[in-house]
Amino acid sequence: MRVTVERAALLRSLGHVHRVVERRNTIPILSNVLLRGGADGLELRATDLDIEVTETIPADVVDAGATTVPAHVIYDIVRKLPDGAQVSLETSGETGQMTIRSGRSRFSLGALPEGDFPDLAAGELPTRFVIAASDLKRLIEKTQFAISTEETRYYLNGIYLHTIESEGALRMRAVATDGHRLARVEIDAPEGSREMPGIIVPRKAVAEIIKLVDDGGESVEIDLSPAKIRFKFASGVVLISKLIDGTFPDYQRVIPSGNDKRLTVERDVFAKAVDRVSTISSERGRAVKLAVQEGRLALSVNNPDSGSATEELDVDYDAPALDIGFNARYLLDITSQLEGDTALFKLADPGSPTLIQDREGAAALYVLMPMRV
Repeated sequence: MRVTVERAALLRSLGHVHRVVERRNTIPILSNVLLRGGADGLELRATDLDIEVTETIPADVVDAGATTVPAHVIYDIVRKLPDGAQVSLETSGETGQMTIRSGRSRFSLGALPEGDFPDLAAGELPTRFVIAASDLKRLIEKTQFAISTEETRYYLNGIYLHTIESEGALRMRAVATDGHRLARVEIDAPEGSREMPGIIVPRKAVAEIIKLVDDGGESVEIDLSPAKIRFKFASGVVLISKLIDGTFPDYQRVIPSGNDKRLTVERDVFAKAVDRVSTISSERGRAVKLAVQEGRLALSVNNPDSGSATEELDVDYDAPALDIGFNARYLLDITSQLEGDTALFKLADPGSPTLIQDREGAAALYVLMPMRV
């Protein structure tokens, strides 16, 4: 294989694909990126056997061919080359090495044969639809923070994506929960998604999609089955991921419907006050107490080791007085996702989950479990 490619294009593509590769691998080939020069240009591919990312970039291909080289090493080499450089990639069949040339720089990398590289075959993907990149980004960004990291409840280690009928219209919902908080956001369902099965997109794939969606064009083509999903970005990047084989819990059961105590507060003012008083809280507890009464909210933290903090805010509240505790970090995570100037809390009692939105009827909805304070 002999290929010449612009450094900027190669670096951008390696940036897309090399993130999938784990730093430590027991299977040597999984540390490598596949490079294939052909009529369409230079194809780059990386996989960890659960996710596969592929991209083809323009290149001057003198001799077609393919090989695999260490992904993180070639990324670091290209990253350190000067802007505007041309990069020559050449393999020699006898030694099984790849030579990288650019200007006066020359590198030789050990290679493994293309035939050893695994192919994450997508198989049949019967459901296909196109979604606006901004909608896909919104579904992920508003829910990603609530994905569980607890491996024993593996079915919570991703975002649950499904469609529902709501008020006569088809809606697409993304839901994530870790048992302490729940995030649910919905959009108008894209055309063609009505028959899609409910799927759980794993955490690592979610993290890659959100990075690719920003420079991936205005729309994303999605093909899926109950086992796999494929994202085709307008930029030419293709991501295939296995889906989590599990049943997402009935999240509707934990969304309270009878919370009748309504607290409205300025979102930014509230978030900054929570951040200030939580400076005193212990790393383990992170508990902040909300004492709410008509027109006033008192935030307080008591830490036997380091002291206490209080702050009062003017709020809109005309229900019976209530004291309730929350994890400060979770409060800040949720308020950072709200889009309006205000935050609406629907409260019940100190032991029941609280509903948080930026306004009544908002497309994004959050549930937060209280803490004992």
